Amino acid sequence: MSDVVKIHAADDFKARSRAVLDNAGQRKNFRGAMDFLQTKRRAQFPDVEELASLRELGSQIRRYSLANLPRLLERLERNLVANGIQVHWAENADEANAIALSIARRIEAKKVIKGKSMVSEEIGFNHAMEAAGIEAFESDMGEYIVQLAGEAPSHIIMPAIHKTKVEIAELFAKEVPGVTYTEDVDALIQIGRRVLRHKFAQADIGLSGVNFAVAETGTLCLVENEGNGRMCTTVPRVHIAITGIEKVVEKLEHVPPLFSLLTRSATGQAVTTYFNMISGPRKPGELDGPDEVHLILVDNGRTQAYGDLQLRATLQCIRCGACMNHCPVYARIGGHAYGTTYPGPIGAIISPHLLGLESTYPLAFASTLCGACVEVCPVKIPITDILLRLRQEAQARPGSDEASLRGSGSARTTLGGAVWGAWSQVYSRLGLYKMTTWFMSRGRALAPTDQGAWTQSRTPLVPAPKRLRDLLEERQK
Repeated sequence: MSDVVKIHAADDFKARSRAVLDNAGQRKNFRGAMDFLQTKRRAQFPDVEELASLRELGSQIRRYSLANLPRLLERLERNLVANGIQVHWAENADEANAIALSIARRIEAKKVIKGKSMVSEEIGFNHAMEAAGIEAFESDMGEYIVQLAGEAPSHIIMPAIHKTKVEIAELFAKEVPGVTYTEDVDALIQIGRRVLRHKFAQADIGLSGVNFAVAETGTLCLVENEGNGRMCTTVPRVHIAITGIEKVVEKLEHVPPLFSLLTRSATGQAVTTYFNMISGPRKPGELDGPDEVHLILVDNGRTQAYGDLQLRATLQCIRCGACMNHCPVYARIGGHAYGTTYPGPIGAIISPHLLGLESTYPLAFASTLCGACVEVCPVKIPITDILLRLRQEAQARPGSDEASLRGSGSARTTLGGAVWGAWSQVYSRLGLYKMTTWFMSRGRALAPTDQGAWTQSRTPLVPAPKRLRDLLEERQK
């Protein structure tokens, strides 16, 4: 794994969360943005029955694709190669960056222009290129803003959602040569476009993500709104696409339902402005397009999730961000508090496979388990069930049957293990259970009033004065 991918401990997560909670302005901004996105999504699904039917179809397509993933990946590779696209396999972030760097060095590339790609964020692509003396420049407006600010994206669809118009205006005036301060949104967009126009012309390599990779035709589908994705994949002489191994679908006919779910769930649009289908490099007689097209298929922990039937559902995700937009925790702390590439509910369930549970287990506990994410997920990922599973894994005894993931047992403490071990003994023996609960109900006055974080905003937990057994016996008399 590349050392540029930052891994944060539990204390870091708590500190970052507290910093946002103490920032009333940032909380207001996030709350307003999430309310806006929720409203737009609801407007796109006025027919409840259509939504239910479409979600079920999307879920079935993704489950079918994953059930047949090895076969589909092999078929995808065959058809991509037949189309003139070079396919590379990367087990981890280091390998993915090494492949991209080898391509760049072979053609003596100095500049890479990037379309939006969360996988490139995941592997630390920009840092790896910069370390090798190659400029990696973001062309998505939101990504360009956070890159200019020296920050990471705070949302997988809207990377700069945490920034206000004033903050962006100040950033442009400070960092872009020859720019005067303006809060006019159109003017700010034009400033960004003028910068990017020169970058497109100078770039040796264009890098993009992939929303759907179609096995039957060897086609890479790219969804976007700004046209920068199309520029990245056509203007530079080499195009590198990078994606996770789970993004494959079998047929072109599987793409429209997923596309409809993606756009409506993500930004509340019926369709996006651009839908790109890439089938190979430029052919003789064609006026535009790259001389070479490469696809890097990245594992980076995904096979761990794939190997477990329950956790495999994590890979159904189409990266719409709806779970974040409806999550009460994300709405209050934002994306940066999570400290991972993928924040929010989807980040909490996928990051343990990418980075290890030992560094990400706090995210599984950063949830109310309200189920809002499950209700809006367009492909019906059982996120709350997976969160509970990850919590169990975090508390599992290392080496036991319950510990199946990298980093299992990371949240387990000596005291916690002793308490739960004692309770297990009590619970499994009827006589001991009856005696223990009798003493707990009669000694309820001895319950501690200070129960840690729980009692900061809640009344202390106190055993009931009578057990259920006692109440039943009284009723039977």
